[in-house]
Amino acid sequence: MPVNNRIADMENELTEWRRDIHENPELAYEEKRTASKVAELLRSFGVDEVVEGIGGTGVVGRISNGKGGSVALRADMDALPITEATNCEYSSKNKGKMHACGHDGHTTMLLGAAKYLAETKNFQGDVVLVFQPAEEGFAGAKAMIEDGLFERFPVDEIYGMHNFPNLKEGTLAVAPGPKLAAADNFVIEIKGKGSHGAMPSNSIDPILCASAITQGLQQLVSRNSDPQKTLVVTVASFHSGDANNVIPDSATLTGTVRYYDTSIGDMTRDRFKKIVNGIASAHGAIASVNYIVGYPPTINHERESKFALEVAKEVSGALATDNQTPMMGSEDFSYFLQKKPGAYAWIGNGDSAPLHNPKYDFNDSILTVGSSFLAKIAETCLKK
Repeated sequence: MPVNNRIADMENELTEWRRDIHENPELAYEEKRTASKVAELLRSFGVDEVVEGIGGTGVVGRISNGKGGSVALRADMDALPITEATNCEYSSKNKGKMHACGHDGHTTMLLGAAKYLAETKNFQGDVVLVFQPAEEGFAGAKAMIEDGLFERFPVDEIYGMHNFPNLKEGTLAVAPGPKLAAADNFVIEIKGKGSHGAMPSNSIDPILCASAITQGLQQLVSRNSDPQKTLVVTVASFHSGDANNVIPDSATLTGTVRYYDTSIGDMTRDRFKKIVNGIASAHGAIASVNYIVGYPPTINHERESKFALEVAKEVSGALATDNQTPMMGSEDFSYFLQKKPGAYAWIGNGDSAPLHNPKYDFNDSILTVGSSFLAKIAETCLKK
């Protein structure tokens, strides 16, 4: 691969940074050590401006070289509440916390690009380095935006990427359109009437009602949603009762809803409560629905995706592709793409355990590829 030579020379250094971050994982909005390390390294590189504490524990750096445009590059920093099972020499030192999604690698790749760009300044304008907290379900991107990220650091466009297990090592994939789904969540509380299990006629059975609701919600997919569009409705937990001969008073269902098209999301939210309340009423029960709107879909912009693909070809050659498989997972980079044009790419992690798995590990061999890609985006976007 035609990886940038100066960045290739950093391989051992990048690996050391990545493994140190991996050993010391921190959960959402707790990334104090990670943020401090990032800020310290950025200052040591000679980055022109470094600001800590944006959006809680976020760090932003700005490398400036005269007047011109501006581009943002983003990496996420938080870990997951998972106990590591890799048995590697740099395993997590923090019990019950693990970098099981590769954010240690994402942070390191952006640090590598930052060091190179601060040294060479082979661009005209401003490169804004966004080290984001709390991607894993706690909307760190939104927090940074609400904390004035783009007012304090104006940019024309923004780019990021995520490692992709079992995609060939070093592949860079990017294309326009939806790439990650919206992620809504729900909690349904069903109030019935308990009785002895031998006397069901004296009850309003919340288990029977909840079972009917679980099945009924699938009509959102099979009968209410456009079959050419994607919708997933999952009831993931069902809690009720604790004795084998007692019909309980209540039941609780929780789950998630995923979609790419916001019109599908609007329809689902409207029909969801009607279905739940209608079925509950038919059973003589009362339902309470807490429907939580989560991350919006991550939708790559047309021009910026095509631009990123051309850059990817310069870095990864034949391994660059526009075959970027959409996923039903979610990502809060979506909030950035709602505010600024940009694109979110996959980088192949090679053969590995899946994300959010206790045996997952980021592939250090792709650090120089990712750093080169981010640096090349900045140089090309802000060409002298």
